[in-house]
Amino acid sequence: MPDSAATLRAAGLRVTKPRQAVLRWLGEHPHATVEAIVHGVRESLGSVSIQAVYDVLAACGDAGLVRRIELSGHPARFERRTGDNHHHVVCRRCGRAEDVDCVRGEAPCLTPDDRHGYAVDEAEIVFWGLCPDCSGVSDHHEELAT
Repeated sequence: MPDSAATLRAAGLRVTKPRQAVLRWLGEHPHATVEAIVHGVRESLGSVSIQAVYDVLAACGDAGLVRRIELSGHPARFERRTGDNHHHVVCRRCGRAEDVDCVRGEAPCLTPDDRHGYAVDEAEIVFWGLCPDCSGVSDHHEELAT
């Protein structure tokens, strides 16, 4: 992950400790909620307000440095992976989310039959299921190996 100060400068944003801390933390913890980000950033900075984190996420989102992910029934999540057309797979039980690369590799991955006059440039797909931990797949594979 590039240096957070250089990333902020390249995007035309002021370099501040909260902005650097949020970008660093999100780089290591993708798909994080605001609550998780606040907790993680407080570990490195000592204190930061929830509003400050929201302000950082808004500024970095507007600059294209952070992507907001809206998952039905879950709080918003944020990630640093931007500028590509990837999707997500989410566990229905524990909420764990992972990136899923676009099958075709070109935006958008899906083209709607009827665009209603829209110039579509992105498709957001969320796959839902159970992660290996929640589905017992890892336990089943371990049983088969023994």
